[in-house]
Amino acid sequence: MVESGAELWQSYMMASKIYLDSDRVEEARGKSQSAYAYEILRIRILRGVHAPGEKLRIQELATEFDVSPGAMREALSRLVPEQLVVAREQRGFHVAPLSIEDLEDLTDLRCSIEAIALRRSVERGDVNWEAGILAAAHRLRGTAYPQNYDPVAEEEWRLRHTAFHAALVAACGSRRLTALHAQLYEQSERYRSLSAPAEPNRDVEKEHHALVDLALARDADGLVAAMEHHLRFTTQLVVQSFNQRSEQLQK
Repeated sequence: MVESGAELWQSYMMASKIYLDSDRVEEARGKSQSAYAYEILRIRILRGVHAPGEKLRIQELATEFDVSPGAMREALSRLVPEQLVVAREQRGFHVAPLSIEDLEDLTDLRCSIEAIALRRSVERGDVNWEAGILAAAHRLRGTAYPQNYDPVAEEEWRLRHTAFHAALVAACGSRRLTALHAQLYEQSERYRSLSAPAEPNRDVEKEHHALVDLALARDADGLVAAMEHHLRFTTQLVVQSFNQRSEQLQK
């Protein structure tokens, strides 16, 4: 029997949960209970394992993560200012909702922050910055963009894609700007995780190659324009995917 789009998506998310849990547990285990719970739960929310609006039951999660309820409550509280979790009075914690309006607002803000960080990096970057970009781009090119529901390939590509975008702004010279850039990037990735992994009719590698060339040429205006196109194109595809999935669920 052929699975429907919704069933394929559920299968993908279940596989993602298994992969993420097994791959990241050892890395976080050496930390305190609350830090461990925070890091693993944060990853799972960003990757779409927990659905938008889902109620996060402290006792159930504490049992699953093998931590105390107090540690889990602390972890959930830490995720509230990151806008990944919302605390509702007398209703507990829920995964923060998503919306097209929020995505568009996030994209606008991200384009503005990217512009500042990229211009500063072009101005301040040295040969080490250039080498970092080339190395990150080389590693990303060595990872095929996932074309179907493969959580392992998706995660590997995602990590290298994150490193590539971080390398472009690594010379901005501001810890606060770098932290804000990373936070907005991760919130954008949450939307990508809830859209279809494949992006047909798009040459992502070509877009990345253009970003590298513009950065190395120290063409700040061209780099900012190319990055904005890159981000808004992604947003357009995510919105299309959201609309398609909404139509499927209504059938």
